[in-house]
Amino acid sequence: MLAKTFGAAVFGVNAKIIHVEVTVGQGLHFHLSGLPDSAVKESAHRVEAAIKYSGYKMPRQKVVVNLAPADIKKEGSAYDLPIGLSILKAHGQIKAENLQQYVIMGELSLDGKLRPIKGVLPIAIEARKQQFKGFVLPKENAREAAIVSELDIIPVETLDEAINFFEGKSSIVPLEMDTRDIFMDELNNYDTDFRDVQGQENIKRALEISAAGGHNVVMIGPPGAGKTMLAKRLPTILPPLSLHEALETTKIHSVAGKLGKDAALISTRPYRAPHHTISDVALVGGGGNPQPGEISLSHNGILFLDELPEYKRTVLEVMRQPMEERKVTISRAKVSLDFPANFMLIASMNPCPCGYYNHPDKECVCPPGMVHKYLNKVSGPLLDRIDLHVEVTPISFDEMTANRKTESSEEIRNRVVQARAIQTERFQSKENVHCNAMMSSQLVKQVCSINQAGNVLLKTAMDKLGLSARAYDRILKVARTISDLAGSEEIKIEHLAEAIQYRSLDRENWAG
Repeated sequence: MLAKTFGAAVFGVNAKIIHVEVTVGQGLHFHLSGLPDSAVKESAHRVEAAIKYSGYKMPRQKVVVNLAPADIKKEGSAYDLPIGLSILKAHGQIKAENLQQYVIMGELSLDGKLRPIKGVLPIAIEARKQQFKGFVLPKENAREAAIVSELDIIPVETLDEAINFFEGKSSIVPLEMDTRDIFMDELNNYDTDFRDVQGQENIKRALEISAAGGHNVVMIGPPGAGKTMLAKRLPTILPPLSLHEALETTKIHSVAGKLGKDAALISTRPYRAPHHTISDVALVGGGGNPQPGEISLSHNGILFLDELPEYKRTVLEVMRQPMEERKVTISRAKVSLDFPANFMLIASMNPCPCGYYNHPDKECVCPPGMVHKYLNKVSGPLLDRIDLHVEVTPISFDEMTANRKTESSEEIRNRVVQARAIQTERFQSKENVHCNAMMSSQLVKQVCSINQAGNVLLKTAMDKLGLSARAYDRILKVARTISDLAGSEEIKIEHLAEAIQYRSLDRENWAG
């Protein structure tokens, strides 16, 4: 007898429906076809134990399980539940006439309980697209799937519970959630706030400019100056996620299995801070079954690289193309996958190995030439993609204990949102440009025109400070953002002058 159910496989951030076909006939042994990996092959043992524990019998005949299309590799343990149900139907132990109306996924324990799986959100989206009635899945993943409307989300905890549902012996009310209510309740719900930061007003200003224009930032300063503390608070002043961005971000975290138990929708900007020992594959994504890396997990949010020169050169270099294209393309022999990677890079670094070069009180003990050698660990092409270079100096004891009232993240964010609104209107006819940092050189010429006095100032700055040619466009982009924050239609001298000071690492002899 033949039985058929439907599961799904996740490729990149999208899913594809998989047909789970089972026959039980004359002969012996369990046969699994359709390019299964080791985890899928081992399902035979998990399914047999779960079926017996649930009070049913594993057929002592030839069982053939086919996962179609057969030319697509199937990976993971999430096919246990559809395989188990199909075996019981093919053997005639259950009727379950409505099996084919649902997508079914779940990993079985030996006692028949269901464990959570990865990639639930893209599977639910594909199930709705293919017009299935519902999605049967582990209870711990139900909230994540319930984000998708017009699809019955059936949470189950055991194989026996799933059987009773399909047999009509028990009813399970589909889980329903108001996505917009969840989104609005958790929007901008951060644990940190710029109100906690005493002093460092110039750094706060630089980060406000960064948030307003989507600019990448590198902060250079001694240990304990507050670089990490400030970086952690940058997501709190970024514009709130739109519902579309939230769904897109949640899909990536779902595929990577990073959502956590009973999670639903990600409503705050991601903040990822990988350790400097990270590999290039872990950063950009990849592997035998390509998975999103840290730069994709920080999509629509912040990627913070602390102690930038300590990262391996190869790791930093693989970021260059994704920073330009805002996506990662991972190619394999049979498949090419795109992972979104529209993130803001925030990096921090000490000015030298000992950390105290240019420190107001402590003396640098590094030997001659060591500062240049240390800074040269970060390549010029990577620095070319970082718009703001900010020098961070430690605050005094008096500033730290002053307890002055400082601006909250909400107050700063309101100014950022206003500046982004100006940019949205400016670039509404440009498909892939949403903020000033995304402008091409050609667009910079159109949008960032400066008067004669501005040209003279910029030429003088480039000559006197020894700024590199690559700094030219970056200065104009940052100046455009500063003018947007000021509500000015034109780039004024003061806007240009402020932008010039954010090119520390482009200055000749900066490191002595």
